[in-house]
Amino acid sequence: MALDRLLNVARKEFSDHITSRRFVIILALFLVISAVSIHDGIENYNNSLESYNEQLQRMEEFEDPYSSWMPEKPSIMYVFISMMSYMTALGGILALAIGFDLVSKEKESRSLKTLLSHPIYRDEIINGKVLGGVGALGFAMALSLAIAIAMLLIFSVVPTVDEFAAILVFGAASLGLLLAYSALALTMSTVAKESGNALIYTLVIFAIVSSLLPMLGMMAADALAGDPPEAPEMGPMGKQVVGTASSGGYFVSTASQSVVYGGTEDPAWREYEEEMKTYIEKRRFINDISNLLSPQMNYYTVAMAVTNPRIALMISSYTDAGVQEEPGSLAEALGRVWMNIAALIVFPSVFFAATYVKFMRMDIR
Repeated sequence: MALDRLLNVARKEFSDHITSRRFVIILALFLVISAVSIHDGIENYNNSLESYNEQLQRMEEFEDPYSSWMPEKPSIMYVFISMMSYMTALGGILALAIGFDLVSKEKESRSLKTLLSHPIYRDEIINGKVLGGVGALGFAMALSLAIAIAMLLIFSVVPTVDEFAAILVFGAASLGLLLAYSALALTMSTVAKESGNALIYTLVIFAIVSSLLPMLGMMAADALAGDPPEAPEMGPMGKQVVGTASSGGYFVSTASQSVVYGGTEDPAWREYEEEMKTYIEKRRFINDISNLLSPQMNYYTVAMAVTNPRIALMISSYTDAGVQEEPGSLAEALGRVWMNIAALIVFPSVFFAATYVKFMRMDIR
């Protein structure tokens, strides 16, 4: 494989993508809606910051007895929360539009056979197509982040170094989602003989991995985890069970109260707590396994850890009442979702590898 021929194919594919009417229309719509979501996020951030300053001023003026408790200062990463939902919708459409006819279109027009008659190898063609598609998606993501940062500066919101790093990580996670769906579309384009069939196959699998798999994971958790343990019939109230939404459905957190008889803990309630904790962990394990197969759920988990690490920690952690963990640094937040990050890398890699093998063995006549 010659690098110059590979780069020539990649440049041609990149140029074809960014100049195509379909790509430009979807990209323009994607950028407009992203800008609107960023504008709304900035407005919400300014309102939260104003409320934060009012609380601080009130604590100083009235010498609040709870002055040792400090309200949490809002982060500008909250601005990107509303962008997450648009990323999975329009971003997914943009990625599918790039890849669903990348190979099938050339098979239909017979241009692939003509291309292979030149001194160029198959691996250079397919790798060049992949690089061109990755470059087009990277261009779209970079343009979206540039608009977001420009709007922050226009509204006099200047990110710190840590916040700028978090924005870049958010952009990388978003690009990983786009690459996952682009790889899926490219595989279907290589497998199918016609672009219409490739589009249908792509949309079906897209619906399965983005929506059906998380639902099946919740159903599997209900079926395999069984019924939750029953609380003791008599005795004082112990831990109050609270259902909380998570990336994979629901998990159960608890709010502890003292459960004692004559200075000793109630053994029946202690046994119930252990059984409930085991039940919760089993249910969450099943949900997490199914969610690892869904790029959308992995993206939500990683993006939430970056944009709102405190909420992400509450969702993913099982903690006793009165024990409130701090989200920590960006590296610590990413360390808690390393499996989801790995899944975002593995998913497109598997489909790109399948595309490579299929293209190398494809009969082109």
